[in-house]
Amino acid sequence: MFCYQCEQTYRSDEGAGCAGAKGMCGKDAATADLQDILLYVCEGVGQYLHRARQLGATDIEADRFILFAFFTTLTNVNFNAAKFVELIQQASQIRDRAKALYENAARAAAKIPQTLSGPAAFVPASNMAGLSAQASEAAVRKDAAILGEDAVGARALILYGLKGVCAYAHHARVLGEERDAIYAAVEHALDMLAREERDVATLLDEALALGRANFLAMEALDAANTGAFGSPTPTNVRVTPIKGKAILVSGHDLKDLHAILEATKDKGINVYTHGEMLPAHSYPKLKAYPHLAGNYGGAWQDQQKEFAEFPGPIVMTSNCLIEPQPRYRGRIFTAGPVGWAGVRHIADENFAVVAQAAQALPGFAEDAPEQTITIGFGRDTVLGVADKVIDAVKSGAIRHFFLVGGCDGAAPGRNYYSDFADEAPKDTVILTLGCGKYRFNKHDFGTIGGLPRLLDMGQCNDAYSALVVATKLAEAFGVGVNELPLSLIVSWFEQKAAAVLLTLLALGVRNVRIGPTLPALLTPALVDVLVEKFGVQPIGDAKADIAASLARAA
Repeated sequence: MFCYQCEQTYRSDEGAGCAGAKGMCGKDAATADLQDILLYVCEGVGQYLHRARQLGATDIEADRFILFAFFTTLTNVNFNAAKFVELIQQASQIRDRAKALYENAARAAAKIPQTLSGPAAFVPASNMAGLSAQASEAAVRKDAAILGEDAVGARALILYGLKGVCAYAHHARVLGEERDAIYAAVEHALDMLAREERDVATLLDEALALGRANFLAMEALDAANTGAFGSPTPTNVRVTPIKGKAILVSGHDLKDLHAILEATKDKGINVYTHGEMLPAHSYPKLKAYPHLAGNYGGAWQDQQKEFAEFPGPIVMTSNCLIEPQPRYRGRIFTAGPVGWAGVRHIADENFAVVAQAAQALPGFAEDAPEQTITIGFGRDTVLGVADKVIDAVKSGAIRHFFLVGGCDGAAPGRNYYSDFADEAPKDTVILTLGCGKYRFNKHDFGTIGGLPRLLDMGQCNDAYSALVVATKLAEAFGVGVNELPLSLIVSWFEQKAAAVLLTLLALGVRNVRIGPTLPALLTPALVDVLVEKFGVQPIGDAKADIAASLARAA
């Protein structure tokens, strides 16, 4: 086992990466190795699909499988080793189908099919013992001595960014939004990884191309969510429970939440969101359900305490799952790409069993004192008052915008983000998205000219909305995005955040501050490139970083 894909990876003076019996996330070595093999076989699928596409032949079901397979390997998604044995066998069969597709297309075009090697020719064993013996052939640091550390790091940046792209594209796909350009980009990236490219400049160009693909994936997901559930609107959300039977829904998948709301309609069961599901309350079609009662708890890393105290069943629809504890293991369900051995999985979107569990469990015995927060400041809402925002900036009422958002986590140093938000001057506006907001979204930031100083724009994928708003405001001011009075203060944890970072860099957004630590895969040489070419900076002291941001914009 070797894994350094997330922010909480093991770090020491000797280096970084989880390489023992179990990773910091709780993933055991066998599962980690199986995930590497699954991705390696998917690279082989990509080798054939990429070449077939160049000849006009495609296989959308194979593309969809790749999205799902990659999603299962994100941090805190699926820990079930047996599931990965099954997925590897499926991937091998799909690769055989992709090979036939390519070879038939080549012959139809009067070309001789290439004989491909590497992942395209890898033959996975049929059982866990055999697969474990093959793990070194698919390891993320395979051939590091030949490729060099900088190339290994750049390739890992692409691999992990690709996981984020696939996750966003999968979320969009299940709601009916797909983009052929995304599938083409994924196939291209897989083929590039398979051929073991080692030129760092070429690899970084490929990473930026992937960032552009991620922008398309976030756009598709935005279209999927708003097309299915309407455009978010400002909404007061209760964050304390009310008396009655209850279900808790965590993760990111709005389609699953909608299915749960349908399954519990008129049954006297209240549905609560958790973590990154909080923004669901701002979507008109979802908040129209009267039993969508509120949000319970905070970010993912506190779930073991919060889930234990919740008096009903829990559904985890996507990341971020951590090891279910005995106090609630019997009443937690997984769905979609999520899995944990021994935990009940709902594969058919039929959540009737969850409703039955809610009826059998006690629920909340009484109402808690009411508390609310305000969310729902998506791009349509913000751009709807753009004239007021522009006037406030021109008059000096608003001096600066800070986007303080991204993933939360348990590692030391994340109080920086709450300190930053609290210390931001009263004439600045704070935009936020992702689960990092839980560190300060109950604080009172007041208003500027009738507008809230804290604007919650949604989930991590709603970085798309933030980028659209920034682009439109830049156009209104007649400047580039980097000339706006705007600073990005990003907290990262997993691979969706890596994809968003690549998107920011691909779109030319400079001077992003990132923390609480830089990705472990970044070598000193790669860090130098990000600093010199894009102005990427690690976070420091909150007060000092605020002062530096305001000085740069002055």
